[in-house]
Amino acid sequence: MKKVERINIIMRYVNNRSHFTITEIMREFDISRSTAIRDIREIEAMGMPLVAEVGRDGGYFVLNNSILPTIRFSDNEVKALFIAFMATRNQQLPYLKIRQSLAEKLLGLISENQQDDLLLLNQILLFEGTNPYNPDLLDLSDLPHPMLEKLIQVLLLDRYLLITIKEEKEIKAYHIYLLYLYREKSFWQIEVFDFEDEKRRIFPVDILIDIKPDHTKNRVSKKKILEKLSKLEEVSNLVLDLGPKAIAQFKKYHPLKFSISYTNPYQTTAILKTFINVNNLEELTEIANWLLFLGGDIKIREVPEEVLEVLQERLYLYYP
Repeated sequence: MKKVERINIIMRYVNNRSHFTITEIMREFDISRSTAIRDIREIEAMGMPLVAEVGRDGGYFVLNNSILPTIRFSDNEVKALFIAFMATRNQQLPYLKIRQSLAEKLLGLISENQQDDLLLLNQILLFEGTNPYNPDLLDLSDLPHPMLEKLIQVLLLDRYLLITIKEEKEIKAYHIYLLYLYREKSFWQIEVFDFEDEKRRIFPVDILIDIKPDHTKNRVSKKKILEKLSKLEEVSNLVLDLGPKAIAQFKKYHPLKFSISYTNPYQTTAILKTFINVNNLEELTEIANWLLFLGGDIKIREVPEEVLEVLQERLYLYYP
């Protein structure tokens, strides 16, 4: 571990403790006594208010209400932050409007040599969804629905919400508990527990027209909500055995809620068990397309008849 990285970690370690000793630092970070003493002195020089205690059991303690000094980033840490930042371009993420100011602040924290490295990376690295002729271009179509930021702000205060949505020219209100906010196939969705029908629902963020905390009294606890949902869980009706090629395809893309369990220690075979809503034509079509995407390295143990019918129709289009 480089010195800068070690000192940053020791600073965070020290800041979270009211008292520590040189022996504890030596043992925690596997360093010599002289190195531990030098690092502590350097941390003191950076402004952290440490007070030494003399005596047999002496050590150090941090003054109350102390503030952790500015943490320095190593070269690799700066590159990791910047590349992760670049990779999120054109991903319909919230708060994209402040991207420019974030980039400017990040560049302002680092040295000129580090800035040159980041500018070069910005020129040569391309990610999915970016314009190769103008990587900095952020199309209006790539911005998320404006309701997304409001949703995040409200749910950070309270996950019990009253939402208003517009479905097929009809406006409806739902008292819900928000389970998850996620993005799938370029669309943001919320998975919720609907208190009126006592079941799980999924709504696109795009159809939300109002969100506010639900101040209904006698709320059902999260524990009870999860207990109700566990009783409503559907039995698996799609069961697949996957070989190595199908596993590779699965890793490239799979529906968000799908997961596989490996069936050998080498992770070359796996099994997938899930439930398909056969009453949802869009979901049936999506699953049929995805099964074709997995390729021939699968063995179907169980599949709904409705999925097979869509598969046959899809194959007939290719091979009439």
